[in-house]
Amino acid sequence: MAKKDVVVVGASAGGMDALQKLVAALPEGLPAAVFVVWHMSPGVRSVLPEVLTRSGPLPAQHPKDGDPIQPGRIYVAPSDHHMLLERDYIRIAKGPKENRFRPAVDPLFRSAAYLFGARTVGVVLSGALDDGTAGLWTIKMRGGTAVVQDPTDALHRSMPLNAMQGVAVDYKLSAPEIGALIGKLARQDAGGDRELPEFERRKLEHEIRIAGEADALEEHVMRYGELSPFTCPECNGVLAQLKDGKIVRFRCHTGHAFSAASLLDSITENVERRLWDSVRAYDETVLLLNRMGEELAKAGNTRAAEHCFDKAREAHERSRPIREAALANETLSDESVRAGEAETETAAG
Repeated sequence: MAKKDVVVVGASAGGMDALQKLVAALPEGLPAAVFVVWHMSPGVRSVLPEVLTRSGPLPAQHPKDGDPIQPGRIYVAPSDHHMLLERDYIRIAKGPKENRFRPAVDPLFRSAAYLFGARTVGVVLSGALDDGTAGLWTIKMRGGTAVVQDPTDALHRSMPLNAMQGVAVDYKLSAPEIGALIGKLARQDAGGDRELPEFERRKLEHEIRIAGEADALEEHVMRYGELSPFTCPECNGVLAQLKDGKIVRFRCHTGHAFSAASLLDSITENVERRLWDSVRAYDETVLLLNRMGEELAKAGNTRAAEHCFDKAREAHERSRPIREAALANETLSDESVRAGEAETETAAG
């Protein structure tokens, strides 16, 4: 009987602390392989494998494409690449970003659920927004085990709270307790896999291939959702709205994928950027008109100079409501995140 020997872990903001505590509680000789995605900026060399190796009894490493899967090891997704699982080896690919990140949690979770079914243990740790929720839903749909860090134990609660709202999780524990739990689950019989409905199975296969660098247009992923009025913040392509149970998310025809929360965050940032672009343009207008007025005044053309100064004052007044809107938009963005967290926490009890 197969055991629960494939552990996939997702973390973002605050995740370093949670991961250190989790791996410190893992038993030596764990009969399972642990795969970790931690959000990081492209081009940044991650020291996470070194940190995790020092923090617990298991060695951690960045795998290379094609590396075999071995129990008793921790594999950390390298910078700017998705980490996907094949039957016997690890796939490292530079597919489209998901939820604004590469590596992202959902592609790892989906690939593990697809191939290993009930053998998969999915863990969502501290982080902002909701990467990992859709992937954890797929793990549950395939008969796997869903674990989240207790939001009261997380430095950033959004990822575990959103996972709890979208998925019927099996365990809600502190990071050290999750490490101890993994040691127990790895020795339990996995049970039988759950078969996905044909529609969900095909959608899952296409999305895994897209993360693995397949041509998203040729994968026809748009057929699995309804066209939305929204455009992709990454490439301005049309977004199709997809559903995983009650989870709503989006994907464009070039492959970029967004949860509802990450799409809102991207749109909010774009609005702020455009508002500040308008403020900058008005400021440049004011500066130029004042410079022209000063030069005209020096030349003795006081009437024309005064006209420039008047126009500069008008332009500054016109920019005021845009500047206020930009500042208000920043506040709205922060408040939306906090309100979403509060609503999710209430729903989760």
